[in-house]
Amino acid sequence: MLTKRVISCLDVRDGKLAKSIKFVDTKDIGDPVERARKYYQEGLDELVFYDITASSDRRDIMIDVVSEVASQVFIPFSVGGGLRTVEDCSRVLLAGAEKVNVNSAAVKNPGLISEASRAFGAQAVVLSMDVLRVGPGPEIPSGYEIVINGGRTPMGIDAVAWARRGEDLGAGELVVNSIDADGTREGYEITLTRMIADAVRIPVIASGGGGTPGHMFEVLTEGRADAALIASMLHYGEYTIAEIKSYLSNRGLPIRKAGMPVT
Repeated sequence: MLTKRVISCLDVRDGKLAKSIKFVDTKDIGDPVERARKYYQEGLDELVFYDITASSDRRDIMIDVVSEVASQVFIPFSVGGGLRTVEDCSRVLLAGAEKVNVNSAAVKNPGLISEASRAFGAQAVVLSMDVLRVGPGPEIPSGYEIVINGGRTPMGIDAVAWARRGEDLGAGELVVNSIDADGTREGYEITLTRMIADAVRIPVIASGGGGTPGHMFEVLTEGRADAALIASMLHYGEYTIAEIKSYLSNRGLPIRKAGMPVT
């Protein structure tokens, strides 16, 4: 069995670490660079940074934050938010990120996925999907719809169909973020995650709703996710990375050990 990954999501708004519930009631909670370094020191596997208002505000990408993180953190990290062109993606990668996350711009222009994949390789291109449960219908047979612009704009696109298309276009990974579960700490959207994991061959990262190590175990097993994204669990100090990894490992999941040395 391949090693399961523990990944932390750091949402950034105006250069500050932020957290919301179901994409609303967003609060600033700290310094993203400082927090990234802390999680790296504690043995986190990967980081994901999202500039959560870059797309909706039509702002430029946060290159200064990317460069500062790259100078202090030595685990893989990806960056999303405000990436509209291959040139935008290139700037992020040159600033030190290992991967780019494309979301709203890719829905509007699916060719961005294939162009970025050709330019940088599929391993560097992550398709992030913000998904809302709407119930099955003619246009949305899975019952889950793609929403863009930070949860503001429903697109009438079926999430499973979009996941398959993203893979065909050259995405190397998928982040499946449930808007319904986001920030609730009540557990991941298992049905959605499993549905998409079964539909594609590339790794699926579950996002939204993680509140306990038990929730993570559930989505990594029943949900068939390759990695679990967490935020509140770490940001508010409820669990350490060592505690999370010990819990998962003791239940038989292959997990990279926590506690890597600080460089």
